[in-house]
Amino acid sequence: MFQLRFTTLVEAPLTVAFDVARALGRPWGTPLDEVVSQRPWRDVYAAAPAPGRRWLTHSRRFSATGAGTLVEEQLAWDTGVLGTLLGHVLRRRIVRAMQSHLDAYAAAAARRALDVLQVVGAAIVDDGRVLVAQRSGGPYDALWEFPGGKVEPGESDLSALVREIGEELGVAIVPRAFLGEVLLDGVVGGGAPGSSTLRVWEARLTEGTPVAHEHAALRWVQEDELEALDWIPADRPLLPAVRASLRRH
Repeated sequence: MFQLRFTTLVEAPLTVAFDVARALGRPWGTPLDEVVSQRPWRDVYAAAPAPGRRWLTHSRRFSATGAGTLVEEQLAWDTGVLGTLLGHVLRRRIVRAMQSHLDAYAAAAARRALDVLQVVGAAIVDDGRVLVAQRSGGPYDALWEFPGGKVEPGESDLSALVREIGEELGVAIVPRAFLGEVLLDGVVGGGAPGSSTLRVWEARLTEGTPVAHEHAALRWVQEDELEALDWIPADRPLLPAVRASLRRH
């Protein structure tokens, strides 16, 4: 059995990286039988071990990171009676094909990301507490969230986060650990359904006292108070990561 592993960091949110990978398909000529395709964020293909045909499996795994989406791909095949020599020949060809494929994939995902609305948020942590903000108006009126907002065209996620927090709360922050990414339901800001994600970072205050310029209220809460709040749907899946962050401080 021969195995190869490839890793690439795609400058795009996870949902974009996943969809572009599916659209581009696999980097070799002969199509394989799709055996398993399970969303979210795991894509597995395999060729049935039919007589006279090599058994080749290809798996992809996607992980959200602060710098983009980490894509890990693994190829495994059995050359059978043709043995080791053919295996090494295939290895060289597959490595060349995969390197070319991954370069094209990363570029395509980065281009696609420019057309996708991205939302960023900050879990501002201080002295074992995290700052939460209560929505004012709209479909989530009176629900709680981590403050933040939309990334503007040409703006990086972290630049947008610092700017949004300055506009909403009148303070300066420094983003630190990346906490996670959540797929947003429905259409956000005119994008395609399911095309947007919320990406949240832990952050610390460096200047100013938070003021609710755009929210109904602000609160500093401790770990054991998080679960009792009425959260907007996008932020609730991030609570375990926020609790872990509070335990570190």
